[in-house]
Amino acid sequence: MNLANIVQKRKTFAIISHPDAGKTTMTEKLLLYGNLIRSAGTVKGKKSGKFAASDWMEIEKQRGISVTSSVMNFPYKDYQINILDTPGHDDFSEDTYRTLTAVDSVVMIIDSTKGIEAQTIKLFKVCRMRGIPIFTFINKLDREGKEPFSLLEEIEEVLDIETCPMNWPAGMGKSFLGLLDRHHQQFVQFNGNEAETYIPMDELENHSALVSNPTFMEAREELELVQEAGDAFSLESVLAGKQTPVFFGSALAPFGVQTFFDTFLSMAPPPGTRKSTAGIVQPESEEFSGFIFKIQANMNPAHRDRVAFLRVCSGKFERGMDVQLARTQKHIKLSQSQQFVASARDTVEEAYAGDIIGIYDPNIYRIGDTLIGGKQQFEFDELPQFPPEQFRKVMAKNVMKSKQYRKGIEQLVQEGAIQLFKQYHTDAFILGAVGELQYEVFQYRMKHEYNVEVLFESIGERIPRWLSDDQIDESLFDERNMLVKDREGNPVVLFKNDFSLRWFIDKHPEIKLVDLFEVNHYSQG
Repeated sequence: MNLANIVQKRKTFAIISHPDAGKTTMTEKLLLYGNLIRSAGTVKGKKSGKFAASDWMEIEKQRGISVTSSVMNFPYKDYQINILDTPGHDDFSEDTYRTLTAVDSVVMIIDSTKGIEAQTIKLFKVCRMRGIPIFTFINKLDREGKEPFSLLEEIEEVLDIETCPMNWPAGMGKSFLGLLDRHHQQFVQFNGNEAETYIPMDELENHSALVSNPTFMEAREELELVQEAGDAFSLESVLAGKQTPVFFGSALAPFGVQTFFDTFLSMAPPPGTRKSTAGIVQPESEEFSGFIFKIQANMNPAHRDRVAFLRVCSGKFERGMDVQLARTQKHIKLSQSQQFVASARDTVEEAYAGDIIGIYDPNIYRIGDTLIGGKQQFEFDELPQFPPEQFRKVMAKNVMKSKQYRKGIEQLVQEGAIQLFKQYHTDAFILGAVGELQYEVFQYRMKHEYNVEVLFESIGERIPRWLSDDQIDESLFDERNMLVKDREGNPVVLFKNDFSLRWFIDKHPEIKLVDLFEVNHYSQG
C-alpha cells in the first residue's frame, strides 16, 4: 500500500465538552469497539476501584475528573484511530487548546439535559478559529432533557453554525424508543440494556405496535419537518467548519454510539496539510516531519520518565531513525517510541501522518518543537500560547530541597502544566495559571513526584501584557503593576486590574503593550 493510501486511513480527532457531559464515557465506548478494554471504567465508581481508562494520573482517579489530555491509538475496521481525550474542566483549557492543534476533526459532546455550556463555547471558538471540522453528539437521551428542536436552535444561535441532524430521537427519558437514522435509512430501536435492533425504513410498516405509538408518530412528523425546512447535508460545508452533523444518543446506555462512530469515520477528514516556514507540508510527502504538542513527566512514576507527544505530519516514522530538532539543529536518534491507551503503552515501530506517538524526552524538547528527517530545513507554525489569569508566588517549604524543587518546577513548566515567571530583580518564582485547579495539581505532583512540599502566596488575578526591553522604565512599575520576566526572559507587566491597565495606556501611549492571546491565538485562524 502506498503512502497516500495509508494516510487516508488515519482518523485523528479530539473529544471536547463541558465537564460531565459524557466525554470520558464516550471515549471508553470507542475503546470497547477497538477491543482495547473489556469493560468501561465508570468515572464516579471510586469504591469499586474502577476508573476511566483514559484517566491515568492518581489525582484524576481521586477527583473523578480529567486533568490532562490523554492519547489512545487503535485499529478499527479499515481505519487507524487516534483519539485525544481532553480535560473538560475550564482550569485545564490550556492543555486542551494545544491538543486541538494536533487533530484533524473534533467530536463535540453536548448534554441534552443542559444544552450548551460555557466551556463548550470556548472550545468551539478555538475550533472555528483553526477551521477544524466539528461533529456534534447530543448525549443522555435516556434522560428527560431539552427538546431536540430547541437544542438545534441553541447550537445555531449560540455557536453560529449550521446544524444537520443525521438522526432524530423518538422520545426521551422513560419514553425513549430509539433513533430514526436518516443517514442509513433505518430505525435503531432502543431495547434498554440489550442489543440495538435495526429496522430498515421501508420495513417499518411491518411493526404496527411501533408505528402506531404516539411518540414514534410525533418523531416521524418532526423528522419530515427537519427534512423540508432544515439545512441540507453538505460534506463540503462540514469540512470547511460551516456545518456540524448532529447525532443524538446515549454514551452511557450505550445507544446510537456505534452508528455515530461508523458514520463519523466515513465523513471525518484524513490528515491534512500543515503550514511551515518553508511553505505547505503535504501529509503524503516522503520526508518525515512532526511537531510536539504536549510533554508529560512521570507517566510511569517508577521510572521518572518524560514523554513528548508527537503528531506525525508527513512521511514515515521508523523507530531508531535519525531526525533533526529544528530549533537547535541537533540530530537525535528516536529509539524509544510508544503508542498509548492512556498510561498503558506499546512500542511502536512505524507511524504515518496523523498518528500520535510518544517519544522519550531526555529533557531537550519544548512544546511546539519541530522534528524533521532528511535534509529538510523548516519549522511548523508556532503553537498558540495562552496568557494566565491567576498568579501566585511559590517557594519550597523546606529550603534544603531546593534542587528537587527547581527540577520539579522546570519539568512541570516544560510540559505546560503551569507557566513560570520571575520577579524582575529578585528572580523569585511566580506561577501563572488559567484556573485554580492547576495549582492544586501542581502542588500534588510536586509532593508525590518530586517529594517537595510547596507554599503559595497569592497575588490575585492579573492582566499580563508583554513589552519590549527598550521600553522598560522601572520607575513606572510597582506591586500594583508588577514587572516580571517570562521563562524566556521577556519582560511582562502584571496589571492589577482592567482599570490599572487602561490608566497606564492613557498615561503612557508611547509604550506598546502586547496581548499574547490576540497575537498568538487569533492569528492562527
